[in-house]
Amino acid sequence: MSEPTTNSDKRVQDLLAFSLGMMNGENGAELVERYKEAIENVTPYDMLKLEDKQLEMGISPDDIKRDIEKIINVLFKSLNSYQWEKPKQGSFLYYLMLENDAFTYKLNQIKKILRSYKGREQSDFATLSQELLPRFKEFEQFEYHYIKKENILFPYLEKNWTSYRPLKVMWSIHDDIRRSLKKLIAMLDDKSTQWQELNILIGKYFSLVFRMFQKENIILFPVASSSVSKDAWQTMHIQSFEYPFPFIDSPQKTSSNAAPQAAEQPLGAISNTIVSETGNLSTEQALLIFNNLPVDITVVDENDKVLFFNKAKERFFPRSPAIVGRSVQNCHPPESVHVVEKIIAAFRSGEKDKADFWIQMRGQFILIQYVALRNPKGEYKGVLEVSQDATETRGLQGEKRLLSWE
Repeated sequence: MSEPTTNSDKRVQDLLAFSLGMMNGENGAELVERYKEAIENVTPYDMLKLEDKQLEMGISPDDIKRDIEKIINVLFKSLNSYQWEKPKQGSFLYYLMLENDAFTYKLNQIKKILRSYKGREQSDFATLSQELLPRFKEFEQFEYHYIKKENILFPYLEKNWTSYRPLKVMWSIHDDIRRSLKKLIAMLDDKSTQWQELNILIGKYFSLVFRMFQKENIILFPVASSSVSKDAWQTMHIQSFEYPFPFIDSPQKTSSNAAPQAAEQPLGAISNTIVSETGNLSTEQALLIFNNLPVDITVVDENDKVLFFNKAKERFFPRSPAIVGRSVQNCHPPESVHVVEKIIAAFRSGEKDKADFWIQMRGQFILIQYVALRNPKGEYKGVLEVSQDATETRGLQGEKRLLSWE
């Protein structure tokens, strides 16, 4: 990430002092006057460096999220006027921005509905919820926009940015949006919900989503556009076709969408053979086995880098080729990364060899198992993560023998 303007270091230091003053409740007008020059010349690059320094100081993502809006409000005019080259049609970034535009339209339709109900009685809630519920359920599709950012865009930015830690805060806001939407849908589906409660939550959800549009458009996308190579953008675009394009027509995959030839070469074409005392497998056979197992597999090496994941027919957790080589700590939102680090530390020290978790997700009972990888000498070589749908397995009773299969 290269800063195109001068005096960046001094400006970031002034902006840091300004932000800390705002967070400490000092007089806003006095702070704005004191740091006027930095505020008027702030760039998207400065914002990333500022937030990175806050995290480096030990300020938590929750504390940053609590105060960032009032800080951005002061800086918005300067950030919004920053000139950058918008992405060309047909690019990965172009479609991310188009998804935002399409979602904005749908959110504004909700605003019109809410205005028409303004001042009505609680008795009208049933009619309102009947109109709003399917619309908010439709918003669940926008999850793929966040998934593409977290699993395709962020890994590439982490490779190019020294100040990439603010991406963790953005991921945390994604999760806030997810939780807000889930709660909204539950409230709309509950006849006992009071309109005032719902109205507050709708306001919070709209604020989160529109603020995310703002952060993308005036900070994330301008810096990303100039810090990633053309070939990398093309590779990201190819990987994005593994996911839906929420609220827009899916682009046609043409010959111009082809990834560089090296990336096109199928791994199975490499003529290697796995030889062991339990049998021999070609690379192609090994990949067929991995990809047809009824489980998700992810392998992390001894240096905490993602080494491999299988392409199961139905994945429970999204994975994209961009995560290969990524630090496993960056594959998780900040709220849960400490658990991952604790598991790895216990495996590395030899204290533990396995960790099991299970969750309810989309009507499925998902069993998640982490297993320490050790060589014959007992040396730690990484972690194997295996996730599987154990819904039917939990309910099995009696016996079903091989001869009874049909």
